[in-house]
Amino acid sequence: MNNSEINIVLFDGVCNLCNKTVRFIIRRDPKAKFRFASVQSESGQLLLRQLGLPIDRFDSIVYISDDKFYLKSTAVLTILSKLGSGWQLLSFLMIFPLFLRDKVYDFIAKWRYKWFGHLESCIVPAPENSDRFLE
Repeated sequence: MNNSEINIVLFDGVCNLCNKTVRFIIRRDPKAKFRFASVQSESGQLLLRQLGLPIDRFDSIVYISDDKFYLKSTAVLTILSKLGSGWQLLSFLMIFPLFLRDKVYDFIAKWRYKWFGHLESCIVPAPENSDRFLE
C-alpha cells in the first residue's frame, strides 16, 4: 500500500460494535493508513452523497480506497486484507458467494444494537487518535 492511497472507513458512530471495530483497526494499523468518519458526521454524509449511497440508513460499513468503494462483507474482508499481521488470511472468505457473505453480515447488522448496544450520540475520538478521523 503506498502512502498516497486513500483508505477511509465509514461506520455507524452510535453502534458499539462499529466503534469497537474502528478501535480494532486503529490498534492494528501503526502506520495510520486508515482514516475514519461516522456516517452521521458531516464528512460521512458528504462521502455517502458523493458515492450515491443512502444518507439515512446506516446498516453497512463502507470502505473507500482510491476510486473504489466496498460495502458490507466485502468492505470488512478488504480492510482485513490491508491490515497485515495475518489478518489478510481471512480474505479466503471471499471465495464464498457475495449473497452468502452479505446474508451473514446483514444478520449481524440487524441485531448489533441488541447484542452490543448503542450510544445516544457519536463517540468523540481519543485525543491520541483524533488525527485519524476526518472531523
